[in-house]
Amino acid sequence: MTTYTQIIYQIVFATKRRQKTLSAENRQRLFAYMATVIRNKKCLPYCINGVEDHLHIVCDLHPSVALASLVKDIKLSSTIFIKENKLFKKFNGWQSGYGAFTYTIEEKPRLIRYVENQENHHKKKKSIEEQRDFLMAHEVEFYEKYFT
Repeated sequence: MTTYTQIIYQIVFATKRRQKTLSAENRQRLFAYMATVIRNKKCLPYCINGVEDHLHIVCDLHPSVALASLVKDIKLSSTIFIKENKLFKKFNGWQSGYGAFTYTIEEKPRLIRYVENQENHHKKKKSIEEQRDFLMAHEVEFYEKYFT
């Protein structure tokens, strides 16, 4: 028997100390590289986008891949890619953690539009507020001290 799954994740992580180091001119190159990493892990990237201090990845997780392993590989390989290609001069790495939230197939188009619209969205809302909103919407327990 074959395994069939549909597991759509939105993965969100920030630069170390939320430093605004991901300049616009090289972000698309980084996102294309990350999409390749995701495909190489047998997962399906739908959309990757972000702003100066964080990014969002919408992807389908292959049943043989652990989420933590995927995120670790994306972070490690993209850090090397950024440094080797000198994409972002002041980039100092990624934060240690990440957020990951699941969505239904019906929510996928809206989620992709949301991620594609990050630049406009963050003209109105700070990334830390967005993170708090995700945690609350998905009923994830968190400690307020990490948002100060």
